[in-house]
Amino acid sequence: MTVFGPLGPSLAPYLRSFKGFRSALKTHADWYANLAGYRRMGLKYDDLLVEERPDVERAISRLTPRQIYDRTYRFKRASQQSILHKDLPKEEWLPAAEDVRYLKPHVEEVVKEDAERAVWDNIAVSRK
Repeated sequence: MTVFGPLGPSLAPYLRSFKGFRSALKTHADWYANLAGYRRMGLKYDDLLVEERPDVERAISRLTPRQIYDRTYRFKRASQQSILHKDLPKEEWLPAAEDVRYLKPHVEEVVKEDAERAVWDNIAVSRK
């Protein structure tokens, strides 16, 4: 069972069907996320996205005021810890359960809108 995506066939749905493989992959993914260290600084994964990309800039502009405030607070706190060359205290580390993708849905929506706009901008009109 392969699904065709923008880059060709994908084995992801097939691999997700194996529970043993899925749990082993999740274990390694959690280990890698902890090794990356962004949670020790209080950041979420989506905070690491490059803001200079046009799609990410537009996605950030669609966040609620509370999400923007929380994002700014996380950046300021991480910057302070970086200046001090220290991680946050262990009880303030971001738990894996709270590391949810808050920006990804907005980025995907922006990419879909851009693709739709490209189709409409390049539509060929012909007379019958």
